[in-house]
Amino acid sequence: MNEENKNIAPLESAEKSDENGGEKHSREGEMEIPSTMPLLPVRDIVVFNYMIIPLFVGRDKSVQAIDAALNNNRYLLICTQKDEQTEDPGPDDIYQTGTVALIMRMLKMPDGRLKVLVQGISRARIKRFVKTDPLDVVEVEVVKDKVFSEPTSESEALLRAAREQSEKILSLRGIDAAEIMAVLNTVDDPGRLADLVASNLRMKPAEAQKILECDDPLLRLKMVNEQLIKEVEVASMQAKIQSMAKEGMDKAQREYFLREQLKAIRKELGDVSESGNDLDQLRQSLKKAGLPSRVMKEAEKQLQRLENMHPESAESTVVRTYLDWLIDIPWKKKTRDRLEIKEAEKILNEDHYDLEKVKERILEYLSVRKLNPKMKGPILCFVGPPGVGKTSLGQSIARSLNRRFVRMSLGGMRDEAEIRGHRRTYIGSMPGRIIQGMKEAGSINPVFMLDEIDKVGTDFRGDPSSALLEVLDPEQNFSFTDHYLNVPYDLSKAMFVCTANILDTIPSALLDRMEVIRIPGYTEQEKIKIARKYLLPRQITENGLTAKNVQINDAVIREIIRKYTREAGLRNLEREMGSVCRKIARQVAEGKKGPFRITKKGLGKMLGIPRFQDEDREKELPAGVAVGLAWTPYGGEILHVEVSLMPGRGKLILTGQMGDVMKESAQAALSYARSRAVKLGFDENLLDKRDIHIHVPAGATPKDGPSAGVTMVAALVSALADKSLPSDICMTGEITLRGRIMPVGGIKEKILAAVSSGIRSVIIPDSNKRDFDEIPAELRRNIKARSVENIDQIWPILGIEI
Repeated sequence: MNEENKNIAPLESAEKSDENGGEKHSREGEMEIPSTMPLLPVRDIVVFNYMIIPLFVGRDKSVQAIDAALNNNRYLLICTQKDEQTEDPGPDDIYQTGTVALIMRMLKMPDGRLKVLVQGISRARIKRFVKTDPLDVVEVEVVKDKVFSEPTSESEALLRAAREQSEKILSLRGIDAAEIMAVLNTVDDPGRLADLVASNLRMKPAEAQKILECDDPLLRLKMVNEQLIKEVEVASMQAKIQSMAKEGMDKAQREYFLREQLKAIRKELGDVSESGNDLDQLRQSLKKAGLPSRVMKEAEKQLQRLENMHPESAESTVVRTYLDWLIDIPWKKKTRDRLEIKEAEKILNEDHYDLEKVKERILEYLSVRKLNPKMKGPILCFVGPPGVGKTSLGQSIARSLNRRFVRMSLGGMRDEAEIRGHRRTYIGSMPGRIIQGMKEAGSINPVFMLDEIDKVGTDFRGDPSSALLEVLDPEQNFSFTDHYLNVPYDLSKAMFVCTANILDTIPSALLDRMEVIRIPGYTEQEKIKIARKYLLPRQITENGLTAKNVQINDAVIREIIRKYTREAGLRNLEREMGSVCRKIARQVAEGKKGPFRITKKGLGKMLGIPRFQDEDREKELPAGVAVGLAWTPYGGEILHVEVSLMPGRGKLILTGQMGDVMKESAQAALSYARSRAVKLGFDENLLDKRDIHIHVPAGATPKDGPSAGVTMVAALVSALADKSLPSDICMTGEITLRGRIMPVGGIKEKILAAVSSGIRSVIIPDSNKRDFDEIPAELRRNIKARSVENIDQIWPILGIEI
């Protein structure tokens, strides 16, 4: 059941009807309007005076209202519903002001509905509902316009504006405005013109209702003018959009015809490059690419699809791009390995100093490769602090093997599609970076470096580390499937080299597929040799100098290492040497002649105040302070543990951003001290009367791990015994409640940090002796290691009598 506006009669129809029959029906003063009449609620239209409109009536009450009107004087009140979804509107569901209309014609439809043609006669307001069943009958009060006085400049301006805006709208919509404007120009009454224009405007029912309820002709015309302005803006934008769309279509059609003509011209000239020949060239390229049979079958299928497509279609571009990828990716092409072991060793030694384990592993691979050409490529993972040469080592490996080198950074990667590619159903899809890297290499056996594998992330787009499981598994990567290619690709001939700073963040399943080689860092002597052989010559060249311009001895390099850099790697050392070379380059540019000899005294002018001093390590420690060693992803560090006693009730206070494991070590140290109070020589009740505060300086830096356990015990006993510990002895090790000292990791990095800080003696767990023995002999000569199995063994070393 619905009543809706269908085919609103044009303006001239309304006016002609008024001229012909208006004297009989629409003159408010010449024909009496009854005080009661049926009510016809309508959904989405507001009927104005002088408006002729067809309505479709289907609701029972509405049909009865039409019948009642036809049986009487043909008058009924048409009011708009407030909510068009309401099926059976009551008195509160309709606007109280409507239009008295006269039924001009009625026609019964085949579906049972009525089609009535009505004309608006006068505004009216509902005074009360006479009855509501079986139809709505209301008592009405005719709403007359305020008396319009003599025309004024304002009224004339409003009339002209309404006509001009109406003409603009008709013009923008492509409607012949001559006849309609002739009708509008004859209407001089503001109220009547407002009703006439409003009845043909596209407005929301609520906005049209406001205009209907206004009884001031000038104000009503102002409201109509506001709606006309809005309609002009909308019509202008609509015309602009249609014009742009038409221009785009015309351009596309023009380009198509020009292309067809160009093809015909080329064909006549014999310069044929039609799609048929293009497809033949594509077919020949696929045959030359050496595709495996399964891949070739898929390529032929896609080529057949391409033949049946229009060359200008979007899908043909997608298929063509896919076939181009299949052609460009290496399937059989490979470089010949350099299998001369001595030559490869020479190249490795030229590029990198030391790193014997890495070099040995590469030479082992070459040896086996020489004996077994069908062996699969290894999956190596270099782990170490920044700046130790992990990435450059991959380039050196590629040069020694005579292979091409591809580097792919995994840092911050969170999308699995970066590895496996996007499916071709997506716009702009492309293969993953593994396949892109193989295309870049141009061979199936490159050295493929996956940099920063420990920094791979995960989110709602997938887990890239899980996708890497197939890439880095020699038992699976011979048939790696990229989502874009959707055919297997053999990665087993490639040599994958990964780099990482730490192993903790690498998933165990992924770590299990890699052969881990640790590169812990360089000793001072190693740094001097590397700086002399690699860093200094490179900086001299980059800054436009010659070896004759710069004279710097090992003592000066050692001074830079000790006072301006403290790191496991070499990046800061190279930066400082670059800074020295730039200072010399400026002097050369100013016309000064060399050679320029760099001395220890002159370093301060070139590099500024030393960043690190030997005084950083306290010469004498107060009671309650012990020196420990810590491992970080960036190398080793010395760590001071401070213990302070104060009156209290035995409360343990921990500060310095300690992690959970470190806090447990502090609790274990306190428990050990309580259980050994008598043996350690202090009152066992002392701890119950004192609060113990353990602090690890550099409070803004988070710290964790068990290796500070022995240091905390030493600092706590030192505070309880009120005896200071030697400042040139450091220690590391995990403790148990029974006093056992357990092994820890990162021994080489910790020893490097101790030597760099001028410490000459270190206490390590007995189980770490083998790690100490693997440290270069030069480093072992600079520090004395004392291995202990139990905490009681450290007191004589620290000079504490028990």
